Amino acid sequence: MDELYKKNLRELLNLLDKNEVSPEEIYSIFLNRIDKEEKKINAFITKEEKLIYNKNGYIKGIPIAIKDNIITKGIKTTCASKFLENFVPPYDATAVKRLKNAGFSIIGKTNLDEFAMGSSTENSAFFTTKNPWNLERVPGGSSGGSSAAVASLEVPVALGSDTGGSVRQPAAFCGVYGLKPTYGRISRFGLVAFASSLDQIGIFARNPEDIAIVLEIIAGKDPKDATSSEKGTEKYSDFYEINPKNIKIAVLKVPEKSLSFEIKNAYRKFISFFEKNGFILEEVNIDLWEYGLYVYYIIASSEASANLARYDGVRYGRRAKAKNIGELYLKSRSEGFGDEVKRRILLGTFSLSSGFYDEYYMKAVKVRNKIAFEIKSIFESFDYLILPTTPETAFQIGEKSDDPISMYYSDYFTIPPSLGGFPAISVPFQIGEKSKLPIGFQIVSNYFNERNLLSLAYFYENEIKFENKIIRRF
Repeated sequence: MDELYKKNLRELLNLLDKNEVSPEEIYSIFLNRIDKEEKKINAFITKEEKLIYNKNGYIKGIPIAIKDNIITKGIKTTCASKFLENFVPPYDATAVKRLKNAGFSIIGKTNLDEFAMGSSTENSAFFTTKNPWNLERVPGGSSGGSSAAVASLEVPVALGSDTGGSVRQPAAFCGVYGLKPTYGRISRFGLVAFASSLDQIGIFARNPEDIAIVLEIIAGKDPKDATSSEKGTEKYSDFYEINPKNIKIAVLKVPEKSLSFEIKNAYRKFISFFEKNGFILEEVNIDLWEYGLYVYYIIASSEASANLARYDGVRYGRRAKAKNIGELYLKSRSEGFGDEVKRRILLGTFSLSSGFYDEYYMKAVKVRNKIAFEIKSIFESFDYLILPTTPETAFQIGEKSDDPISMYYSDYFTIPPSLGGFPAISVPFQIGEKSKLPIGFQIVSNYFNERNLLSLAYFYENEIKFENKIIRRF
């Protein structure tokens, strides 16, 4: 049983159903695994040493990691920020509450870029998480802690959050599956707000089936979140039988200069995988795609500016010593926020300021709607859209720290689906021959088609069996 940590979620549930292992044994083995791997990876900000039973005394003992910007009752939620480094919430996020009720155990809170602002997890106020495939490389961001925890087999599944690619990009960098569902599919209640019209809780796992199991538990309408959808949920793990001859896939035409040599070659092979399996493929162009990056950073920063105004040193969080209220605001924020958070607050405040609101923010909103319309029109003729997840493989720690524009470009391919609120999953494809790092690609579908999306990902994983590559590493 010492290698129980190599089992995926479905396998662990089957062992529990057969009474071949106890919840306490499972939890203990994963705690030992975390103790061993954390010396190298630094995926967790907080670890829960004790198995806590839910209010009904019921527990499965399946450990799940939660990104540290998702509220957890009685467990610190820091957002990887000095502003909230000692904040212990009095309630659970809806997604967390539903997991607990289903018998899952919160084994710890994972590292992230501060307030989910970043693409490398280097913007954490505490430490940098490392990529399990190469400890000199970043795990991606902002959900780098969650993706690294799953990739290093510290947990079978983890929750993250995705605003412009913060689940899919780290999933690609760490060689795991990462789902960003339709906006409104999972309640945002208890997800600390960054950009409210974009934020969505997502799921990491080593295979699509495990993602489907978690999605079945946490998806659905929540009266505490007005943006959660009224649309009914499905049994997502009841996958459709895929008949390639009946499925049309749009392939995004990608400018050659936008991809590294290694990703470019892998993209051709990824497309070839679907061609060889009999799918109907056709290349498409989305004219406004290149504007997505600019639109996103205006809208997301503007919403961040408004959302982070509540951190003033008065109500909760860090409070600086000050002589008056003005000094309190200034010192609390300057001491509590990191450079990237300050940069985005300034950008957002400028975009919303008098004289610039119409010129920047409103124009960005209009272009956002046009991008969403372009993507939606694709699904009138196609079942799926495939495209790269990232322009390159995981970069060196520190490589882009002084070049924020280059860092922002990491989300070039993930941002447009987020702007439109479409569901998307990053799937691991291969290990780069030169870099020896994972390469992942994206599959996007129409609104609330998560079951279709996961069905195709399930077909795909059964063919390439990437999960075996992760397990063999250990």
